[in-house]
Amino acid sequence: MKIVNQVYVEFPSNSINEGFARSLISAFISQIDPTVEELEDVKTAISEVVTNSIIHGYDNQEGMIGMKCVLYEDSVEIICTDFGGGIKDIQEARQPLFTSKPHLERSGMGFTIMENFMDSLHIASEMNKGTTVKLFKKFRSVSNK
Repeated sequence: MKIVNQVYVEFPSNSINEGFARSLISAFISQIDPTVEELEDVKTAISEVVTNSIIHGYDNQEGMIGMKCVLYEDSVEIICTDFGGGIKDIQEARQPLFTSKPHLERSGMGFTIMENFMDSLHIASEMNKGTTVKLFKKFRSVSNK
C-alpha cells in the first residue's frame, strides 16, 4: 500500500479534545474523498477511542493521548496511545455492555462500536503503562473510483 500522507499529534486528555480528534481525522481523511458515511464511521470510532482514554485510561486526570494517522490511497490506519492505567482484561473489556465504570452510567459499547465501524481493531495494553488501539478502515467508495 502506498502512503499518501501521515500525521502524528498529541493532545491532553481533556474531554473537549474528543471533538478536536474527530475534526482532525475528518479533515485528514477527506484528502482521499471518502463518502460522508465512511467519514462518520471513522469519526465515531475515534470518539470512542479518545473517550476511553480520558474516562478509563486516565480516570479523568490529566494525561496525554497520541494519535498517529497513516493515509493510504484507499484506506486509513489510526493508532491511538495513552499512558494511563491500562486494561486489566482486554477480552472482557471487548464484551458488549462491559464497563469498569458502571457508576458513570457508561454503556460499555466502545470497543463494539469501534469493531462495527472499522475493518479491524487491535488492542494492546499493560497495567499502569497504558493502552494502544490500532484501527484500520478501507474506503470502498475510494477503491471503486
